[in-house]
Amino acid sequence: MTTSEAISLWDVSAEEPDYRAPLDASGVVDVAIVGAGFTGLSTALHCAEKGLSVHIIEAQQIGFGGSGRNCGLVNAALWLPPQKVREKLGTTYGPRFIKKFGSGPEYVFSLIEKHQMRCEVTRTGTIHAAHGPRGFVDLQERHKEWQRLGEPVDLLSREEVTQMTGTDHFHGGLLDQRCGTINPMSYCRGLARAARGAGALISTGVRATRLQRDGDLWRVQTSQGELTAKAVVLGTNAYTDELWPNLNRSFTPIHYFQLATKPLGPEADSILPGKQGLWDTGQIMFNVRRDAFNRLLLGSMGKVIGSKDAGLSNRWARKQIQRIFPELGPVEFEEAWHGQIAMTPDHLPRIHELDNNLYTPIGYNGRGITTGTMFGETLAGLLTGMDPADLPLPITRLSAVASAPIMSRIYQSAFTANQIYKAF
Repeated sequence: MTTSEAISLWDVSAEEPDYRAPLDASGVVDVAIVGAGFTGLSTALHCAEKGLSVHIIEAQQIGFGGSGRNCGLVNAALWLPPQKVREKLGTTYGPRFIKKFGSGPEYVFSLIEKHQMRCEVTRTGTIHAAHGPRGFVDLQERHKEWQRLGEPVDLLSREEVTQMTGTDHFHGGLLDQRCGTINPMSYCRGLARAARGAGALISTGVRATRLQRDGDLWRVQTSQGELTAKAVVLGTNAYTDELWPNLNRSFTPIHYFQLATKPLGPEADSILPGKQGLWDTGQIMFNVRRDAFNRLLLGSMGKVIGSKDAGLSNRWARKQIQRIFPELGPVEFEEAWHGQIAMTPDHLPRIHELDNNLYTPIGYNGRGITTGTMFGETLAGLLTGMDPADLPLPITRLSAVASAPIMSRIYQSAFTANQIYKAF
């Protein structure tokens, strides 16, 4: 595959092999899954390990959506501080959610180790960096709460962040030692390999076109035939289409873009020498990390405008490097891409039961690696007799966000304006 055909840098740099196969359906399976990203593949793996027959159908290729396009930061919990999560979910679900999703990175890393996935793992933490003095105040409040909960999250002074990042651009930060980075597409393919090894079937290039109840069964009409299942899981998140009424209107889609330099030499050694991934406290978030091949990746909210070689996003990335890491000098970019994020009004994910034995976890708000993986384990439990009262958050009814189309356009305009402002 050439980079011009790839959906992201990760698509060509992944060590785990891709897998593609047409639909080969016969009989009735216990679980049909739509979407071969983190959610679908984790659900398939955990269901198959529990003895269920599973068949995943994917309209494009494994990891085609956000799973193969994100920046690869394996972060704990949510963008929201834990006190806000507890406030929104209450005294029963709040602490349970915080504890379970605080351990999300460890669970991801345990699967990687168990199945020997080759996905460029680092476990040196991630840095939530203060983009200004007010951002540092927010991080101080978060730190107090994480300390109260006994989690290994360290408050970093401006001097400490400078030492760990190679730039004095940030005003302090939090080092979350639970976290790390991966090649997300390689992890996705590793999940697919593990799921297939456990007995799950995966069919790619197969688009689900209709869901129909037939007594106690579901008939999934596809572009290549029909699949019959006792239960269905929609694992499409931000790439949800109109397969189920109003599901794609239950969140606000926003874009997030990345540019990756070509591999750098020793001039980049001072930049994030511990290979932590970094994201900042800015309202329009910025991230930066180095991969296993010494590429520097920079990203922010919005779409790629132009290409890796020219255009607004290329100029934006060059300007950020000039401003934050001036010692690098001019760089060349190897790839540029963007993906979609499903944002919910309260910034919390959802588990919807759309109909009898029809589930969808959705609205990951940019935390797909851990959320998708852990929801896969949760759904497997739910489909094998788990009490819904023991879920990390309650099953909720589908509710359309009336303002989603308008807000999506407003956000995109703001993100484009931000690129323009910071590119000149």
